[in-house]
Amino acid sequence: MKISKSQRSNIIFIIVILLLLIPQTRQPIQVFLQKGLAMISPSVIKEDKRIVLTDYDWQLVDENGRLYNFSEAKGKVVLVNFWATWCPPCIAEMPSMEKLYKDYKDDVVFLLVSNETQEVVSKFKQKNNYDFLVHASISPNPELLEVSSIPRTFILDQQGHIVIDKTGAADWNSDKVRKLLDDLLKSE
Repeated sequence: MKISKSQRSNIIFIIVILLLLIPQTRQPIQVFLQKGLAMISPSVIKEDKRIVLTDYDWQLVDENGRLYNFSEAKGKVVLVNFWATWCPPCIAEMPSMEKLYKDYKDDVVFLLVSNETQEVVSKFKQKNNYDFLVHASISPNPELLEVSSIPRTFILDQQGHIVIDKTGAADWNSDKVRKLLDDLLKSE
């Protein structure tokens, strides 16, 4: 029996659907697909369209139990990323986030925020050999940093302008993001 090209396509389609229905294979497939989307660098907001964050009243706690007052980030370049360990697009963008963090952690305030337990976050970081510090909110986020889906990432300049507001996976280690951070840091 010979299988036609359209029958072969239908069989492959059915297999992919079945794999997406099986919980053990769903997340790895979704992460794989999201990694393709995460190859795209996020867009920078035009200067005349940037909104200024004025509310720095936000309390966080890091995974080591240390309190962090967001007002400490005022006047600095800040990257805020809302994410979770179970989120395929979040998982897909984390390798690029880690690379960016390693190179800019001394100059940029990185606030990777998850509402998961410290134990879940630590296991995820250890499994993937990530060094970035993860925070949890202990008070409501500033209104301009509200999140309805994850991942969502904001980059703020020293004056509090939201320079990038990206929902979904992105390549945070791209030349475009690195140049932006370098330019923002030069204008300090």
